[in-house]
Amino acid sequence: MISKSSNALSQARLRVLIVEDQNDLAENLFEFLGDEHYSLDYAADGLTALHLLATQNYDVIVLDLMLPGVDGFEICRRIRQDLQCQKPIILMTALSAIKDKEKGFEMGADDYLVKPFELRELQLRIDALHRRYNPSLKGLQAGELRYDPGTLSVYYRGKSAELSGTPARLFELLIRAYPSFIGHDALSESIWGDDIADHAENTLRTHVYALRKTLEKAFGDGLIKTVHGRGYRLNLPGDGEAER
Repeated sequence: MISKSSNALSQARLRVLIVEDQNDLAENLFEFLGDEHYSLDYAADGLTALHLLATQNYDVIVLDLMLPGVDGFEICRRIRQDLQCQKPIILMTALSAIKDKEKGFEMGADDYLVKPFELRELQLRIDALHRRYNPSLKGLQAGELRYDPGTLSVYYRGKSAELSGTPARLFELLIRAYPSFIGHDALSESIWGDDIADHAENTLRTHVYALRKTLEKAFGDGLIKTVHGRGYRLNLPGDGEAER
């Protein structure tokens, strides 16, 4: 019989919620992952999982699709929309059709693993997602927004965007300065150095516009505010209305 992890377990362990109605598979997962590096909780159905997620904090969620009552697709949607939980979700299922994978990602999943699979592969995926979404491990953080300078990737509310070139450098400067703004001259000097004279303010404005478009396409929000006559800053929900 699977038992939940004790609250006395070290907080350094990665907290994982496993949602799986096949008890034998769940037992195998618990045995393989063990309790040296992981603190594991278990739910045999989606509604139990939602209750645990509403009352507990997890680093990664492993969610089966073929659950009794409410299926994993709907549970995934509720996790994202109803609970507003943005922790990474791995869907595991025997459904291998591309339409099922597409639906899973549309519901908010971060990864999709088809059964049968090697337990070691699931472990690797759990660890990778934890590294990607845990701001204390790497990257720059502003509220729910995170930027990894190594990969030039922006993560926000379960979605991501890839930057490059000047927009990537511009975004890094803005997230480092958040919640303060950066002036036009300071931005230009940081990006172009001694060549600042060759890059007028309208050139900077063009790059800001391109960055906003990339962020808006990925996240539905340009996330950058124009501080009139002075410069720019990141503008997250609750920070105030952005001036375009």
